[in-house]
Amino acid sequence: MSHRGDLHQRQGGLTVAFHGVRGSTPCSCPTVRRYGGNTSCVSLEVPGADPFVFDLGTGLRPWGATFGPGPHRIHAFVSHLHWDHVQGLPFFVPLHRADTRLDVYGPGHAGEPMGEAFARFMCPPFFPIEPDELAGTIVFHDVHHETVEVADATVTVRPVPHTDTTNGYRVERAGRCVAYVSDHQEPVGDPDHVDEGVLELCEGADLLIHDAQFTPAELVDRADWGHCTARYAVEVARRAGVHHLVLFHHDPGRHDDALDVLCAEAAERGRRHGIVVSAAAEGLKITL
Repeated sequence: MSHRGDLHQRQGGLTVAFHGVRGSTPCSCPTVRRYGGNTSCVSLEVPGADPFVFDLGTGLRPWGATFGPGPHRIHAFVSHLHWDHVQGLPFFVPLHRADTRLDVYGPGHAGEPMGEAFARFMCPPFFPIEPDELAGTIVFHDVHHETVEVADATVTVRPVPHTDTTNGYRVERAGRCVAYVSDHQEPVGDPDHVDEGVLELCEGADLLIHDAQFTPAELVDRADWGHCTARYAVEVARRAGVHHLVLFHHDPGRHDDALDVLCAEAAERGRRHGIVVSAAAEGLKITL
């Protein structure tokens, strides 16, 4: 069990915190300061219990800096193996201590287990050390279309349409449900179709964190890039009966003022269906 000093002082149920909200690549400039420039990383914490985290993007580094003395047992759910979802791993401070164990759940690719893929891209000459050279223990679990019991939670895993093998997750914990669909290909030529597996993940969720990287105009030229619009994210939430939708995986070229406009338009669309819509930002915390 993790022993973080701030964890025990919080009251209430499940807290969802955003540490990285960008897609594709991290970015740093004044025009992205309010929403943040780190890539995908979202924690789910319950007082006194093991921390969970969705994806290991560059947002993992600042989250790791908040951990106090161990021991720590942390459970990570990786959507897929693209750089923006995994490159924070070696910079996660708790893994620099021997009393940390990180269990990583996610998909392999083309028959290669996830752990072998991590070892292949985190090694010289691309990086000075390999995963097993970190002081902490990392245990990889290949999951793709199943339901698993992890610590105090039930986690449903389903494939999500994207450019490569990709998972979405549904975590039922502390009496609440959070769905995470970070990279999702909007159907080309059938804008109202929603994959059955995605609907299964999202059905009735208290909170849905969903890809909304492109505007409709951008999607025209990037129809096969594996992402979707805010309009489509609202449609997924509507079809699944979701109460609160958080737009996620912001384009690295989308400055804060443009994100304000995108979110306002989506929020108006959501209101017509009784859905609260907000945009993910680094530092945002939602307690369910």
